Parts: sequence; structure tokens; C-alpha cells
Amino acid sequence: MKTRVRELRSAAGMTQQRLAELTRVSCRTIISIEKEQYSPSLMLAYRLARVFGVSVEALCCLEENYRREETEHEKLI
Repeated sequence: MKTRVRELRSAAGMTQQRLAELTRVSCRTIISIEKEQYSPSLMLAYRLARVFGVSVEALCCLEENYRREETEHEKLI
């Protein structure tokens, strides 16, 4: 799932390690989210959104991910 974590973290001048500390996860988790290899749980998405002062929907690119999923679904039909 695409997120804005890397973009928001970079804009805040924050390291992956510091973001991991603030959200109580490992640095590896932050790296995996940024590489779209791991989708954060709802609670982690909420904690990330709070750190950056954005909504979960904005953090997780809700509209873009929805359109991507719909396109993939249409290809299967």
C-alpha cells in the first residue's frame, strides 16, 4: 500500500529511527512501510498520522490506493 510516510518524514527533517521511536515500532518497520513492503495496522497508521498532523486517509493515500485496487480488480474480470 502506498503511503506518504517517507515524504512527510523527509519534510519534517526526521530520521527513520526517530519516527520509529515516536511510533513505538522498529526502524525496520518504518523502512518496510516506506518501501511499500508492509502496510501499517490501523493503530500504527493512526500514530503515524498524529506525528505528522494529518488524517489517516491522507497518510495512507486512500483515494489513490482505492483507484489502484479497482484497476487491478477490473484487470481480473
